[in-house]
Amino acid sequence: MKPITAINDFVIKFANVNGSGSASANELFAKSILRMGVPVSPRNIFPSNIQGLPTWYEVRVCEAGWLGRRGGVDLLVAMNPQTWDNDLKELEPGGYLFYDNSKPIPATKLRDDITILGMPLTELCNAAYDDPRQRQLFKNIIYVGALSILLNVEETAIEQLIAEQYKGKEKLLAPNLNALRMGREYASEHLPHPLGIQVQRADNVGKKIFVEGNSAAALGCVYGGATVCAWYPITPSSSLAEAFQRYCEKYRVDPETKQNRCAIVQAEDEIAAVGVVVGAGWNGARAFTATSGPGVSLMTEFLGLAYFAEIPITIINVQRGGPSTGMPTRTQQADLLACAYASHGDTKHIMLFPEDPHECFEHGAAALDLADRLQTPVFVMTDLDIGMNQRLCTPFTWDPTRTYDRGKVMTREMLDAGKDFGRYLDVDGDGIPFRTYPGTHPSKGGYFTRGTTKNARATYSEAGPDYLYNMQRLLQKFESAKKLVPQPILHKAAQPARCGIIFYGSTSPAMAEAIGELEQVGLHVDTLRIRAFPFSDVVADFIAEHEEVFVVEQNRDGQLRTLLINELSVDPARVLPILHYDGTPITARFIVGEIAEMMRAMRLDALKPGKVA
Repeated sequence: MKPITAINDFVIKFANVNGSGSASANELFAKSILRMGVPVSPRNIFPSNIQGLPTWYEVRVCEAGWLGRRGGVDLLVAMNPQTWDNDLKELEPGGYLFYDNSKPIPATKLRDDITILGMPLTELCNAAYDDPRQRQLFKNIIYVGALSILLNVEETAIEQLIAEQYKGKEKLLAPNLNALRMGREYASEHLPHPLGIQVQRADNVGKKIFVEGNSAAALGCVYGGATVCAWYPITPSSSLAEAFQRYCEKYRVDPETKQNRCAIVQAEDEIAAVGVVVGAGWNGARAFTATSGPGVSLMTEFLGLAYFAEIPITIINVQRGGPSTGMPTRTQQADLLACAYASHGDTKHIMLFPEDPHECFEHGAAALDLADRLQTPVFVMTDLDIGMNQRLCTPFTWDPTRTYDRGKVMTREMLDAGKDFGRYLDVDGDGIPFRTYPGTHPSKGGYFTRGTTKNARATYSEAGPDYLYNMQRLLQKFESAKKLVPQPILHKAAQPARCGIIFYGSTSPAMAEAIGELEQVGLHVDTLRIRAFPFSDVVADFIAEHEEVFVVEQNRDGQLRTLLINELSVDPARVLPILHYDGTPITARFIVGEIAEMMRAMRLDALKPGKVA
């Protein structure tokens, strides 16, 4: 088998053991290629225990800029005997296997269609270091050094990153640089180099930034005016609240008094966390919580209160896999139905679907505006793939003249001027009433916030007409939200297309690549990326304009498809699910394979006797 040859276009996968210190070394490798001007897209796939179980770190190197998972592996760095057999199966024919050959591997454990690169990492470390922990940690840096020779990665790029990482910790700097050079020297003397897959300096990163979605969303909340965050630790959202705290230490401290201008509460559970946020929202603060699916389940009664009492709150749901405890460290888009209709009774909640860290920043800020404007809970539906993995994206921007949209707030001056105030009174037909902040006026504008039924002036009432009035008004508010939420993005094919594709969120990077590949094989499709619920009228029009529409998502039950059918009353037979839900991010190969097969079947069926093409 001829070895794979490619410049700046390959996938490398590291198979390690959790707790071995490999994550920082693997990240160092990815960033060094980025420093050479070549886009990378790394993904950390780790277990939900502390240490001992398998972990993987996959890096896609792609000068063309594709950031979704491609599928398949060109170079495997196999450091975990437990997963050896399955890891080897992922290697493409003609690929490369790099492993620690300190102990011999039986020939039956190898493949004859790949290039084998053995290096005695354990022997080298045992000879160089006495401390067991040092042996393990520096083994990772040694193999990074070896890979830099094999793949032609510039030594200076790695050295600069190590220097930045250990700035002010010079005692750690020298040993890491020595380990790096040890790996480079061994590979130079004993291994064939460079390989058929190589890195060459390019200029395709530009001004893009490299950031996690959780950090981006946290910064968006800061810029969006959030002053209250209440949360309970849950993977994969915990780093979002932690990032918000770090940003607040910089941006939410009074420069003169040094007093904090924020409240960050790690509550005793998710119920208490959302309760704090509801209380803060009622008081007029911009407040949010960060959680994942199990946390949303616990929050549902408070979400119903916020919906019915019309209190602005923001919930950032970093989705993970599975019902119950599920797959805490795997990604899915599996909470759409749970969030769209969260709580008992008739509820409909606004959801935003960011595609990358840039939109996490934008939607984090926008959600706070929408919550205030609409006086309702707003979900930002990110997921583990976006939230916990570093991604290249366009830099964040912020208009310094932008003002926060606080919505309909009755002021003291308005009350003194004789404005009629009814807390749940629809004054202009958009379903959104006026509210007051506590303490607005000594004798006017007060009301009792209740989760039980009430009339338009917040007075307790179980009268059917009062209940109907409020529930219909809430529907009108939801209708008004259609024009306020981020609108879908349409991409028309180069030729008239019979079929369309709807997708959202973290499927976007793989989908972007898949569209081009489908066109190359003569399958032309229009696409629509949905960015929010409720659905814009554009979504219904898109479905009506195509004979079949594929809905690509990462869950078992086709939850976005269900929402489309339920909310838009479309024919289920014309909305076809493309579902990926094994916990790994969807790949372009999967999308192309599924859609191409279904489209070819449609063509063949249309050509059968008695069918209309």
